[in-house]
Amino acid sequence: MSLTSCSSGGPAASAGAEPLSDPAKVSAAQLVYPLDPYKTSNEQIRSLEKAQDLLTADCMKRFGFTHKPPVRPLPRPQGTSSRYGVTDAAAAARYGYLKPGVGPGPGKAAEDSLSPSEQLALSGPPLKAKPGGGMALPPLTLEESRRTDSGRTLNGQKVPVGGCGREGHLRLYAEKKDPVDLLYVFGMESEAFSRAKEAPKVAKALKAWSACMAEQGYRVTDPISPQKALGLTSEADFGSAPAVAAAKQDVACKKRTDLVALWYTAETGFQNELMDEHAETLKQVKAELDERVRKAASVNGG
Repeated sequence: MSLTSCSSGGPAASAGAEPLSDPAKVSAAQLVYPLDPYKTSNEQIRSLEKAQDLLTADCMKRFGFTHKPPVRPLPRPQGTSSRYGVTDAAAAARYGYLKPGVGPGPGKAAEDSLSPSEQLALSGPPLKAKPGGGMALPPLTLEESRRTDSGRTLNGQKVPVGGCGREGHLRLYAEKKDPVDLLYVFGMESEAFSRAKEAPKVAKALKAWSACMAEQGYRVTDPISPQKALGLTSEADFGSAPAVAAAKQDVACKKRTDLVALWYTAETGFQNELMDEHAETLKQVKAELDERVRKAASVNGG
């Protein structure tokens, strides 16, 4: 059995699951999970971002402005290479706990250079406080947005609540009512990951990994982000010689204890269980993703 198999590994579904024979031969970056088809690929992310920028620019034209979208970095590498912390011996020996290939966060438009009118068109007026306290929420769908009056007009046009930035998002992601939360699948992934961490075999392997690290003087309990416990407090520290030494030992201990293999097997099992529980919602997730991708291609002229 390879690491890329989708086995049932949760405590309630792991009976008869074949253990991973040699996880050291397979890169964690190549792992696939049952929920992967319900997530956007990097190519889709780029297409969706481009389409949202064009839809926002289209809205800004109504107010007489030419919108320059933010400069976006390339999407972060897909895959699971850091899902269980450092797992690649060659990368650990070269980078320590640095994450190679990860770019800066999302780009930002030069909003400081916008005129007040442009800023109003792009972001809309500030949300008003609710009568009972707290701020009102922006519309969650395009239908709701079109029914909601922001109380402001500009160049003879009503300014959308949340401005053109919000309208561009809603036209692509939430045109009709009751869309599935964009973080729904992420929530399922997080739940499966957490459940797997508490599974008996994984919990035992985590203790074994910690004991293995202690043999070399490293007192750590978190295999995903042990940097603070190791005394590494900055990016410069993460790639230092002590960090490289610790990371190499980290990888070796994960392989010795089969931690990644056991965790992966349990996690895929829990994902399968959650998928069975939420099958109808996942059908909607997939339908909405497919429609969104088709809409983005149309907006982009594809």
